[in-house]
Amino acid sequence: MKYIASVGKTKEILNKHRFSFKKSLGQNFLIDSNVIKEVVYKADIDKNTGVIEVGPGIGSLTEHLAIHAKKVLAFEIDQRLIPVLDDTLSAYDNVTVINQDILEADVSQYIQEHLSDCDDIVVVANLPYYITTPIILNFLNANLPISRYYVMMQKEVGERISAKPNTKAYGSLSIAIDYYTEAKTVQNVPKTVFMPPPNVDSIIVELKTRSEKKVEVDDEESFFKLTRGAFLHRRKTILNNYQSLFMDGKKKKDEIRALFSAADIEPSRRGESLSLEDYQKIYHAFKESDLEFI
Repeated sequence: MKYIASVGKTKEILNKHRFSFKKSLGQNFLIDSNVIKEVVYKADIDKNTGVIEVGPGIGSLTEHLAIHAKKVLAFEIDQRLIPVLDDTLSAYDNVTVINQDILEADVSQYIQEHLSDCDDIVVVANLPYYITTPIILNFLNANLPISRYYVMMQKEVGERISAKPNTKAYGSLSIAIDYYTEAKTVQNVPKTVFMPPPNVDSIIVELKTRSEKKVEVDDEESFFKLTRGAFLHRRKTILNNYQSLFMDGKKKKDEIRALFSAADIEPSRRGESLSLEDYQKIYHAFKESDLEFI
């Protein structure tokens, strides 16, 4: 069987459909079936699994997902690729392609309509670099019945997602991911397995959805405002950053100090030195204070 994911087959499909890449959509198609097979194997997909894919392109990854999964639900924003996918995936009746922006789609409704009979639902995708973070956070914030994510992305973003405290890559994104999932980087992916090759290196990250949140907060929006606020200026202390986060912050420096005192956190620390649990303490102290966000 000649898979889509090869240089020759990809060129053949592109020529047949007179398709040209749109840089604005971050289109980099996988052309190495060995890499794809490894991804599908490590994602632990079987005939009870429903898979959600974002940005199927011409179907190089989709094809292997269709072979191993019960059903595949793929979201493709580029209308020009819909007839291409109809052609390349014509042999698979377990694939549904939705021509919609994943950031605007009602994924929960699509899951009910197409994957309700699957025992397990996972996301496996080669994510468009320019919107990787919004895609992942949208999925996580929506509280969808997805057990894990096995996604390819820009290496720098992947390192930020799986970063631990006191590292250069650690930031508010790392904290949000840790709140919802257990994250780990799985492997690096060379530029040579893409057409056209991207300008940056890629990495595969695995996210396992937590059955229970790692910390309990009753207002996630406020909690994440506090975590983001600690990184307004990475070189500044949390005391200085929070003066810019709260209304009349410079005048309320003593109140902000009291906030950290109640949380048993030194105000001279920087955002990257604090764990998810530390931010939970700050959040609970904030809830007892009179401080207001700008």
